[in-house]
Amino acid sequence: MENSKSSLGVLMLGAIGVVYGDIGTSVLYSVKEVFGSGHVPFTSDNVHGILSIFFWTLTVIVSLKYVVLVLRADNHGEGGLVAMLALASQTVKHQPRLRKWLLLVGIFGTCLFYGDGVITPAITVLGAVEGLEVISPTFKQYVVPLTLVILLLLFMVQKRGSASIGRFFGPVMVLWFVAISALGLYNIADNPRILWAISPHYALRFIYEHPGITFIILGAVVLCVTGAEALYADMGHFGRRPIRVTWFAVVMPALTLNYFGQGALLLKRPEAVKNPFFMMAPEWALVPMVLLATVAAVIASQALISGAFSVTKQVIQLGYLPRLRVLHTSVKEAGQIYLPFVNWALFAMIAMAVVMFKSSSALASAYGIAVTTDMLITTILTFFVIRNAWRLPLALSLGATAFFFVVDFAFWASNLLKLFEGGWFPLVIASAIFILMKTWEDGRRLMRAAFASDALGLSEFLESVFVSPPVRVDGTAVFLTAERGTVPNALLHNLKHNKVLHAQNLFVTVHNHEVPWVEGDARVQLQALGHNCWQVVVHYGFMDDPDLPRALALLRGRGCELEPMGTSYFLSRDTVIPTVGTGMAPWREKLFAQMHHNASGAADFLHLPNNAVVELGSKIEI
Repeated sequence: MENSKSSLGVLMLGAIGVVYGDIGTSVLYSVKEVFGSGHVPFTSDNVHGILSIFFWTLTVIVSLKYVVLVLRADNHGEGGLVAMLALASQTVKHQPRLRKWLLLVGIFGTCLFYGDGVITPAITVLGAVEGLEVISPTFKQYVVPLTLVILLLLFMVQKRGSASIGRFFGPVMVLWFVAISALGLYNIADNPRILWAISPHYALRFIYEHPGITFIILGAVVLCVTGAEALYADMGHFGRRPIRVTWFAVVMPALTLNYFGQGALLLKRPEAVKNPFFMMAPEWALVPMVLLATVAAVIASQALISGAFSVTKQVIQLGYLPRLRVLHTSVKEAGQIYLPFVNWALFAMIAMAVVMFKSSSALASAYGIAVTTDMLITTILTFFVIRNAWRLPLALSLGATAFFFVVDFAFWASNLLKLFEGGWFPLVIASAIFILMKTWEDGRRLMRAAFASDALGLSEFLESVFVSPPVRVDGTAVFLTAERGTVPNALLHNLKHNKVLHAQNLFVTVHNHEVPWVEGDARVQLQALGHNCWQVVVHYGFMDDPDLPRALALLRGRGCELEPMGTSYFLSRDTVIPTVGTGMAPWREKLFAQMHHNASGAADFLHLPNNAVVELGSKIEI
């Protein structure tokens, strides 16, 4: 029992450090954006009403929707929009048109994650560094340059791996939640009646008396739940129970106390609206709070950056992005990865956002649309999981999701008001990535069709070859082919130019599946083709780390033995030639050809030894 408690405590500490960084730092700017808009007069009833809306937004969206409902929709223990998409699409695999639309919606939601990934580090670090302006207005000119320096240092250390730079995330975030709770209690002590705002009647009365203002400010209120998606996305790392216990025992109480403390401060000093979070602190604690807030902001950003690496790898596995260079930063944990291209592309976009918007208030206008759209998409996908995977009655499935859909839609519609004030920025990023993903997926489909039209059947080809067999040389040849049962171009080139065939030949096809993991005997399928030739199919889930030599080692004892030093890997490096009238616009054909040309080879992606790969190419028209 003691061990189980200790294990839960360790997981809770990790969840505090990784899962709750984003939502935990939302106290830096959420209240400021609602009251700083000028739409809400500073009356006791209005302050109580807004705080009540904050509390019940956290309760409905985070506690009820994500913690109680969505966390149940795991895909073999994994969470996140990609896992939810794979799970939901599998439930409608016998309805191809519906499945196609679900995939499109889900992939666009994944693209919005990158838009959110640009705004979150920018607004969080800016919001923390802006505390310097409270210390002295003369520091205002240094806020943007210092933010860029902090972000640059953060992205420079990514190649060291999230384990080494995240060792102290948990303890620091515990200190953060203790500090914001203490600040809240310090200000609540001056006006304990502010706690009555927990009652929902304050929120309902404000909505009833000010429906127009309520609709407008929902676009700022939603800032208090940014980061809620992380609860679901990181479920596979920490498990359902630690995330739930941490939320109810630590995070939600701390956020509630701090928000109510900011409300008490505003009733006492309305001028504090320019930065209520930092003005809550007594003068002696101001500099330490700015430093702690900056560290917490960096931690919140780190969690999202690591998430971007993981999501990119998952999307590559599902076939929506070309292979990118993936570096593993840990010999123990396969999930700890670093993608140089993603790292620096993300930094460039974040730096652009900081320079363009210059303040957390301006960035708040860009924030929200991506978050609320993702929330809507999650609710839609959850319905299909509840209805088709859990097989609950239609009325119950609708009832479980319709309420959340209405709430999400209200926040989403309010955020549309900010579309031309900056909301367009994450949407442009998401749309550009969506075009790249769809172009790659469509291009790969056309390539497969082109291969299939000219492909030779492997069994028939081998029969004809062994009528008058070529010279056999020692060793094993592994030929990678996209489609099972077809002759790889690399084999044709090898026979044509080298006029030899290895003593043992494996024709390997890699299949990626819409499940997180493929384990045990299901990893590799083996079929004898005769003459010491074998058809091999290797299966991976979107969370798996593709390692072909390790997978082929599972063939030992099944009649097919591989010696690492005597194995050569052959793959084709094809050149794509765009042609008119293939189903894609000409500019998309050219884009796909360029993406295919720039993509990292299978050697890097499948962990093939570089000195054992022979690249042979052919031209493919699409």
